[in-house]
Amino acid sequence: TFLAKGSATLDKLKDLCNEGKEHPSALLQLYTQAVLDITYFEENQLVDEDFPEESSLQKVKELTCILSEPEDLVRECNVNEEPINILGAELLECLYWRKGALLYMYCHTAKERSEWLQENIAIFKKCLNDGVHYLMKMLSFRCPLQINEDASLQDKDTARLLSEGVFSDTHLLAMMYSGEMCYWGLRHCGEGKQESLETTDSTSDRDLGRRSQSVLLDFREMGKTMLMKYVAVCEGPLKGQGWNTTTAKQMLRSFVTSHN
Repeated sequence: TFLAKGSATLDKLKDLCNEGKEHPSALLQLYTQAVLDITYFEENQLVDEDFPEESSLQKVKELTCILSEPEDLVRECNVNEEPINILGAELLECLYWRKGALLYMYCHTAKERSEWLQENIAIFKKCLNDGVHYLMKMLSFRCPLQINEDASLQDKDTARLLSEGVFSDTHLLAMMYSGEMCYWGLRHCGEGKQESLETTDSTSDRDLGRRSQSVLLDFREMGKTMLMKYVAVCEGPLKGQGWNTTTAKQMLRSFVTSHN
């Protein structure tokens, strides 16, 4: 299981720390992997329990904070090094994907609880806002590649994916998830931007590098951008690969018609 795997990684980390021979970056990477494994186990429990209304928000906050710890630790240990230089793009993508996907799953459940939603709309909006920002950050770690005009047909499809910043299925899912969360935001929270919103975790403002008020999303524009990119990729280089665009197109139509 992931819990056992995470525990084994922590044991290995402890041994390496005692030996004192390993480079700090390797230790931080091991720690990050342990965090990812152990929190994955806890996230699955939340999903299996359908995010209990009484306790799940607090648990989501805790898990989001834990998933922020590796990056915080890097900043504390390496003042002059960016986290990406220590942890690498893939681990950072995993951390932000997991934070964004966790908030996506939480909001997916919470939006169906009409009474809770009515009483906690500001919290719901902040969860959506933070979730989309985490996914945007996840998509930003690797720069899209330039297409080489001389590439063969098959290579051109791959090059098109890479030029759109789609390096894996997870990158594509991040586009769909962020677009869907923007759709929920517009549908349940409307167009209006609030003055300030309570953050879902103590690190979210620092993660984004700006104050909470200044990073409130334009759900409509961000949603359209992400879903259009998702549809273009699925119906372009990934056509016939089993990616469904029906829901994305319905949401895109809604973004347009609700604006008229």
